[in-house]
Amino acid sequence: MNFTTSGYEDLELSTQVLISEALNRGIDVEVLDRCDNFICLRRDDKTEYVRQATRTSADTYISALIMENKEVTKKILREQGIRVPAGEIYRKIEDAIASYDEYAGSDIVIKPNSTNFGEAVSVITGGISAGVFSEAVTEAFKADEAVIIEEFIHGREFRFLVIGDSVTGVLHRVPANVTGNGINTVRELINIKNKNPLRGEGYNRPLEKIQAGRHEEEFLKLHGKDFNYIPQSGETVYLRKNSNISTGGDSIDFTDKIMNEYKDIAVRAAKSVGAKICGADIIISDINAEPADDNYGIIELNFNPAIHIHTFPLDGENRHPAKAILDLLGFKEIKHA
Repeated sequence: MNFTTSGYEDLELSTQVLISEALNRGIDVEVLDRCDNFICLRRDDKTEYVRQATRTSADTYISALIMENKEVTKKILREQGIRVPAGEIYRKIEDAIASYDEYAGSDIVIKPNSTNFGEAVSVITGGISAGVFSEAVTEAFKADEAVIIEEFIHGREFRFLVIGDSVTGVLHRVPANVTGNGINTVRELINIKNKNPLRGEGYNRPLEKIQAGRHEEEFLKLHGKDFNYIPQSGETVYLRKNSNISTGGDSIDFTDKIMNEYKDIAVRAAKSVGAKICGADIIISDINAEPADDNYGIIELNFNPAIHIHTFPLDGENRHPAKAILDLLGFKEIKHA
């Protein structure tokens, strides 16, 4: 399978996907800044500027700012009756660390208020020691001047890609993992899995390579394992709690398996922040049950969602998000007689 677009291989894959579809539609493409993945699209008398595939004129600046701030996003969604995790925002590290007793026996998430890609996010279940809590808080404050500590909603995580007034694709994102064969160590299984041509580095492939770094080492240690552990045949060993594709997660297409009620919630969430293009991360405990306060929760809205993950999922079909974006921007596909 060919993932890249000839002449644009140095750009992020999502941008290449959009360019490929634009060229198919007879749209002139000019790369304005290759490092920033900034392009100009022109056809006839219409011109549109696009950055990183999904930052377009369809969305307002304030909409992006709202989604960038997780606490503001939660407040707006909560006002609209959309379930979000309960929690608090802290702007001083000493205040956050001093709140340990409030969370000691709970399943929680500690994360920066304004970062993406799972950066400095700690998911802690089964209780937490004061030392680990302090380390997670400190790590989050290194990434941002404000940190959120909130409840961990149990269930599977899904990325809903909203474009316009509908959901274009839904992915189940599975945390970085390997499956044992009774022979190889975890480290060896990571190397084997990373040989899949879908995986690369720097967002030039549909999936990112699984890392064997400090975060993965610490997660294994929490579960009594290390990189030299040999999993039994069929045994799945997870390497991270967060399920971001950017940290080695798997992408499984669930678009046709998710009931419309959840898709409606994703669209309503996007509209509540004024977004035309949005990635809604929703935790669902049972996809066959209708939405209820104890069944789902939106943990984040993303103003610059990747589209390559919906184009080249590890398992499932291409949902052609580039087509939906170009339609939204007014570059309709030309039907030839």
